[in-house]
Amino acid sequence: MAGHSKWANIQHRKGRQDAARSKLFSKLSKEITVAAKMGDPDPDKNPRLRLAVKEAKASSMPKDNIERAIKKAQGGDADAYEEIRYEGYGPNGVAIIVEAMTDNRNRTASNIRATFAKRGGNLGETGSVAFMFDRMGQILYPASAGEPDAVLEAAIEAGADDVESSEEGHVIWCADTDLNDVSTALEARLGESEATRLVWKPQTTTPLDLEQAQGLMRLIDALEDDDDVQSVTANFEVSDEVMAEL
Repeated sequence: MAGHSKWANIQHRKGRQDAARSKLFSKLSKEITVAAKMGDPDPDKNPRLRLAVKEAKASSMPKDNIERAIKKAQGGDADAYEEIRYEGYGPNGVAIIVEAMTDNRNRTASNIRATFAKRGGNLGETGSVAFMFDRMGQILYPASAGEPDAVLEAAIEAGADDVESSEEGHVIWCADTDLNDVSTALEARLGESEATRLVWKPQTTTPLDLEQAQGLMRLIDALEDDDDVQSVTANFEVSDEVMAEL
């Protein structure tokens, strides 16, 4: 089992600290509506919707908002969103994957390309950086969920592939296709998770100093600020000292 992952820690902190509440809820609502429209509106019968609802609850999204997002799909008045993945490079050659949901592909592509160019990056072709990442299921638990050995045992029994434990919490990894089953089994043993999501896990990371990291974060922040963007992942890492400055 692997040790502490600064990348997972950065991703976790970034999601909680930088996402504006209303914008975050808007992105979560969009995912819930799309998941409900594509499958059964009952979360118990629709794994993608179940995960979307679970993530929304973990982010303290009001129950009324969640129900409204599901009803929007059932009512047939939901926008026709298209899921698109953009790939490119940020400053210092950091690989970036941007996942978006849009009702206007041309608008979104133009905005993403302009953001990359303005912030020192380049938008590449589909597949230009995805090979440097693995599509994985990620489940986050606080340190209070249990001792590392106990969490490791629960994760193995649930069918997870890897666990990274630190004083800040536990990051549990599994195959993307197993996320629903693994998270359900863990919930029975460890209780509600802090987050359960599909992510792009980098195979290798690029170390950055403070100035380089600040430049990259300006690009990531600008991308995340786009209403069509659902998530941004980058394969970089920083020291604890730089993390504290960020």
